[in-house]
Amino acid sequence: MVMNKIYAIVGMCGAGKSVVSDFLVKQGCEFLRFGQITLDEIKNRDLEPSEQLEREIREGFRKQHGMAAFAILNQPKIDSLLKQGSVVVDGLYSWSEYKVLKEKYGDQIKVIAVYASPKTRYSRITKRDDSDDPEMRNRRFTLEEAKARDKAEIENIEKGGPIAMADYTLHNDCTIEVLNKQLEVLWQKLNN
Repeated sequence: MVMNKIYAIVGMCGAGKSVVSDFLVKQGCEFLRFGQITLDEIKNRDLEPSEQLEREIREGFRKQHGMAAFAILNQPKIDSLLKQGSVVVDGLYSWSEYKVLKEKYGDQIKVIAVYASPKTRYSRITKRDDSDDPEMRNRRFTLEEAKARDKAEIENIEKGGPIAMADYTLHNDCTIEVLNKQLEVLWQKLNN
């Protein structure tokens, strides 16, 4: 029997995590957005999302549940989705989350980092058209908001660890077509 896999996608905002996740979903994987918990909480409070509010809520979850909060809170969803097939986890953030998932799932989880330079990411983030994005996966930020988010994610939530320890790294200072070619090669590796 083939064991379903977990593909955890890591990278900074604007690196291309959603593109990678969407590619894997097209290959038949189930989808879980790690950070959806934050946006659901904003909706539950009937507030408007903003970079600052999202940060406050993310960090609030971590104060309540520890730095592995999102791994802990999302494990039941991961387990449920694994019964249906392999799972894409979009947006694993912290080193603590990485350790919790690695401890529970071992070699069943593969971490895929998506890297793009800050210049490329900031250009993408500030030009996003998020008007038809009801799931708020590709929200637009100002340059100042994007830089503040980077700083907070690196300094406050241990985001660099999972990126450094990724099983695979995709370089995405390129077009979506080039990234998709890299993904096709990666998909072959993942299935051998």
